[in-house]
Amino acid sequence: MRDEHTDVISATLSVESAGYGARYAALLRDKSGASGGPWHDDRVGLVSVDDVREARTLLSGVIRETPLELSRALGAKVGGPVFLKCENQQRTGSFKVRGAYVRIARLSAEERARGVVAASAGNHAQGVAMAAKLLGTSAMVFMPAGAPLPKVSATREDGATVELVGHSVDEALRAAEKYAVEHDAVLIHPFDHPDVIAGQGTVGLEILEQCPEVRTVVVGLGGGGLVSGIATAIRDGRPDTKIIAVQAESAAAFPASLAAGHPVALTEMHTMADGIAVGCPGDITFEHVRDLVDDVVTVTEEELSRALLLCLERSKLVVEPAGVAAVAAILAQPRRFEPPVVAVLSGGNVDPVLMQRVLRHGMAAQGRYLAVRLRLTDRPGALATLLGVLSVVDANVLDVSHVRTDPRLGLTEAEVELHLETKGPAHCAEVGQALREAGYTVID
Repeated sequence: MRDEHTDVISATLSVESAGYGARYAALLRDKSGASGGPWHDDRVGLVSVDDVREARTLLSGVIRETPLELSRALGAKVGGPVFLKCENQQRTGSFKVRGAYVRIARLSAEERARGVVAASAGNHAQGVAMAAKLLGTSAMVFMPAGAPLPKVSATREDGATVELVGHSVDEALRAAEKYAVEHDAVLIHPFDHPDVIAGQGTVGLEILEQCPEVRTVVVGLGGGGLVSGIATAIRDGRPDTKIIAVQAESAAAFPASLAAGHPVALTEMHTMADGIAVGCPGDITFEHVRDLVDDVVTVTEEELSRALLLCLERSKLVVEPAGVAAVAAILAQPRRFEPPVVAVLSGGNVDPVLMQRVLRHGMAAQGRYLAVRLRLTDRPGALATLLGVLSVVDANVLDVSHVRTDPRLGLTEAEVELHLETKGPAHCAEVGQALREAGYTVID
């Protein structure tokens, strides 16, 4: 049966939205750095580890040094220690506050007095809002109308003015661009700025201190700010450590861009991992990924769902779909990663409604949730007999839909759709076999 849950949880981004990174980069080039903050010639190119160390000094007492948690479940699959770097437990619920704070802190007093502006669907918005509040400047944040309500509320609670505009991040970005020009405000880029990359790189310094023997670091990849910063720090401290970046398969702009030798925009994206759904790499982050990252791999929606479920069940960690990309890659190809491995959980800001859907999808991917449709004779007691068959094979019925009037059905037929909680692929097969042996016609 086609899995209807994939359609429910997939977020579709428009062709316009896929150009998010390219539009930001073009705006900064057009302004020649006039959008505010340090952007001197000697800072163009790869960020240095000294930049990252300076960023860490700025962040001292501001952000949390997030814990490194051992994952026995992943370690058993890899054949050695696997640790989870829990940026989902960072202030604002993601790593984004690191880069946002460094970027705004390095503005001049006169620039901060004019205020900052950003466009985001969630985590960057919250990071900018908190950083602006801590540094005493005003923040204007444009978000798509469909942005998750918890992220909108959290951004406002941190003091930012939020305006919902359009239905894509690109539409929100155009509004932010206009606001920046009209109010002479500083546009805070979500990833393609040296100060942002340096701030995100402080995650890498922490990893080296918490796991000095690390052999592989796995990081989710959207625009590239996080992996660029982490790679900068890791390459200096442990140059032999492998750095693997992970993109959602249906929103993977970097593989084609790396093959072409320059940033290439996607025409569309379809993924529930909105935090890493960036349709075009930035110019600066492209350089970092090309020169410092060993490999870029992709994961499917099913693999993301399984990873989210594993983090919740086995590690008791709430992580958003984008935040589990590294775990998804390890689950998909565990022997590819040399231990000790550190997987970065980049964020935990997940809408409860989406979480419910993703968990259900993850259970289906693991064979612990089964949806079946079948036909039976429409007579009194028929449904009770069916439920009796399911009871014998210990399948827990979550939901039943009963249709009697449909042109496809015979006069004495009824169609039933059941959502069942099962114990794995073998149990699913057992349920299907029991139904067929009982004489039911199962519809694929």
